Order: sequence, then structure tokens, then C-alpha cells
Amino acid sequence: MRIVENVWKQDSVFLSEKKRGCERKPERSAFMQRRITRTLMLLSLALLAACSNKPADTTPQPEQPPAPIVQPPSAEPPKLPYTAPFTGLGSQTRLDQRPIMVMINNAPQARPQSGINKADLVYEVLAEGEMTRLLAVFHSQRPEVIGPVRSIRPYFIQLGVGIDAMLVHAGGSPDALNTLARSDYSHLDEIPNGRYFWREKFRHAPHNLYTKPELIEQAMLDKGIRMTGELPYFPFLPEDAEITEGEPATKVDLVFHSLNKAGFVYDAEKKKYMRLTEGKPHLDLTTDEQLSTTNLLVIAAKHRVLDSEGRRQVDVVGPGDGYLFQQGKAKKIKWKRAGGVIRAYEDASMTKEVPLLRGNTWVSIVPNAPAMTSYLKFE
Repeated sequence: MRIVENVWKQDSVFLSEKKRGCERKPERSAFMQRRITRTLMLLSLALLAACSNKPADTTPQPEQPPAPIVQPPSAEPPKLPYTAPFTGLGSQTRLDQRPIMVMINNAPQARPQSGINKADLVYEVLAEGEMTRLLAVFHSQRPEVIGPVRSIRPYFIQLGVGIDAMLVHAGGSPDALNTLARSDYSHLDEIPNGRYFWREKFRHAPHNLYTKPELIEQAMLDKGIRMTGELPYFPFLPEDAEITEGEPATKVDLVFHSLNKAGFVYDAEKKKYMRLTEGKPHLDLTTDEQLSTTNLLVIAAKHRVLDSEGRRQVDVVGPGDGYLFQQGKAKKIKWKRAGGVIRAYEDASMTKEVPLLRGNTWVSIVPNAPAMTSYLKFE
């Protein structure tokens, strides 16, 4: 502003001199024009300086919320191209080979067993001595070791032939061996084929006989046994199916005999029934995993003792009554063997088959007399 004041003073002096009669010369006229121009420029600069000295706006501004973090949509696992026939689960490879059904010892001296946790299907059925055998069907998974292997019975043969299985056993009852001798059923008996089995030293015979899938398959190749299976059909629910109907059944008790008790407890997190024997977790010897199943089918069938050895005849054709346990619920069903397989039906006329959840299945066969409730309890 001082600069402006000085300019105006100089211009005032000039004007005073003009009034006193100073001469008007062209040079003074040009000089005055330059003075005016310079004055206007200085005024403009002064105004700009005044504006620049204006205090900043200190009014608080509302805080802007942070931009939301957008999570990319989770990628769904790729759908596998094939489906396992016995479990309904996806598979990376086509599973058309014959299933292998191994007769596994379930006596106390044979527990814990090896390989059962890899079975797609397990049949549990009484043999002699009020003890059960476990008929483990292997198809979509391969255990490292299977055993202990025990002998075969005629009703075991019926169950295995129905699914076109390769039957693996160590001897058998006279009736069972006669049945095998008169038929062309595919089977591998350890007694004349010991090279496909071995005995462990940590157990005593007959509870120490083992085999593995590679040896069984080699035996099939050596003997020219058909490798491709004629597999049964099973209906399955969608993968995300939720069972909402049925009686509560998170604990299932099976009493085959006062000295032979088993059961299952439902694990809601795993969505599986966890196997118990004599009130303790039933483990796999090789992996130390507790045996489990997605579908638990308990059926009542006719049992008859045939001789003093306690050998039995068990009806695996039906029809009969039973319960299907899925996701902590129990559904009363009718059962019969159809298409080679024991199947559950929701109607008395047995025309509406109950579909299975995708996963493995365990079938426990109990006597129907005096009543199924003598052997089965659940809550």
C-alpha cells in the first residue's frame, strides 16, 4: 500500500505543476500515460496481496467414512466330472472297477481293525459266538492295510454278490465253501492263496491276517478275474440337503449280546455318526481315526441258529422293518433287497425308496425276535 501512496503523491505534484502553467510537451503526455498504467498495475497487485492475506476457513469439515472393503466372491470348488456309485461324492476319475468286499474280524482280540474307515459301505452282521463280522466294501478309496481277515458265510456271499464284489476271506463255513465251489463267484480265499496275505506278529492267530488292495488286484490279474464291475444304482440327496423330519436320534445303542455292545453318537459339526464299541470310540489301527458314517441303516431280520457251533442263517432278502439315521434324525422304514442291495423304503408297499445323503453308509443287521427294540435304542 505504501507503493501506491508514493505513486499518488508523485502524480499530485505533477498535477500541481501543470496548474502553475508548466509547458505541455509531447514527452510529458507519454510520461503521464506510463504513470497511469503503472499505477493501475500496482493497484491490481495490492488487491491480490490483500486477498491472499485472507485468513483460511477453519470451519471443521465432516469426516468422510472409509470406503467399504469389498470382498471378492469366494470361488466355488470345481465340480468333479464323475460320481462315486456307492457314496454319491464327486470323483476326479471314473470308478467302474469291481468293488472289493473283505470279511473283517470284529472279535475283541481283533480290535482295532485296519482299513474300515476307507470303506464306502459296511455291513455288520452276527456270526458265531454272538460276535459280529464287518463286511467292508472298498471302492472309491484305497486303504493302506485291510484286516484282520476272517472266514465267510452264505449270507455274506449273498450281500457281496449283489454288488458284484470280489469276495476276500480266509476259509469259511462248510455251506459257504460249497456255495463258492458250485458257482463262478469271484473270490479270494487265503488258505490256498497265502501269497496275497500276511500275518502280523503283534497279534495271535486267527486275529492277525491282513491284506491290501494292491495284493487283491494282483490276485485278480493272476487268476484272470474280471476287473470291471456291474455296479448297483443308489439314489442320493443333493449335496446341501438338510434332514428336518424324523425323531431325534443323536445317540444310537446296539446290543447284539450282553457281551457285544456297539453304538453311534452324532457329531453335528462333522455331520456324521461316530462309532462306539463297548462305550469307547472305535478306532482304525492304521490311522487312529474314529470310524464314522453319514448314513446309518439298522434293520431287523430273521436269524436262525443252525448247529452246535452257533452258525446262523440270516435273512438278507427281507422284507422287514428298520430305521434310517441321518443328521441326528431317525426315520422308520421298510427294507428289502432289491437290485442286489438292501434298500430302505418310506412306504409299506415299498415303492418309494428313501434317498441317501452323500457319503458312506453303515448297515447293522439285528435279529427281529423277540423285537427290534430288544437290540436297538436311540434318543
